[in-house]
Amino acid sequence: MKNILLLAVATVSFVACNNSESKSHDAHTPADTTSVAATNNAVKPSFANVDPAVAASFKSVIDHYLHLKNGLAGDNATEAADAGKAMVAALAAVDKNAMTPEQKTLYTENEEDLREHAEHIGKNAGDIAHQREHFAQMSEDVYALVQGFGGGQPLYHDFCSMYNNDKGGMWLSETADIKNPYFGSKMPTCGTVKEVIQ
Repeated sequence: MKNILLLAVATVSFVACNNSESKSHDAHTPADTTSVAATNNAVKPSFANVDPAVAASFKSVIDHYLHLKNGLAGDNATEAADAGKAMVAALAAVDKNAMTPEQKTLYTENEEDLREHAEHIGKNAGDIAHQREHFAQMSEDVYALVQGFGGGQPLYHDFCSMYNNDKGGMWLSETADIKNPYFGSKMPTCGTVKEVIQ
């Protein structure tokens, strides 16, 4: 009886996401690459004057984050691990000396956690569930940094309300199309775009 109840709950959850998925997916058709909600919620980074060397090194961090996200969305734990390792190296190359005091404060508040999550993901190529747990926390740190520094390109702040027992999880993406890193092929388009960071 317990197994039947669990199966029923899982089925309802899957159907609920599939129903919201079709609505969300309709907003992201190729003819209209940004959703109405995202267009209405476009934001600019808070730091207007970022040193070009800092911006370039930070873009490298973001590029590896996006590679990691795409690995998880494709259920590829090895690719995610490789991206995590590359992200650790990119973080080590960020030049904090070229940052303003305010920029340095924001960066150092997030740097250690971000490095720790990237290291865990890099060391756990055989455990994609563990990688996804660290990715959820990593995404919060990356989001805070992108809000300040930008990402060198428009980034979409996506959210899946079903992740982590319906507590939800956010991530950043380079495209308006939802590619869910938390559920991968099980529910690839489950989620919505909350805002675009220019």
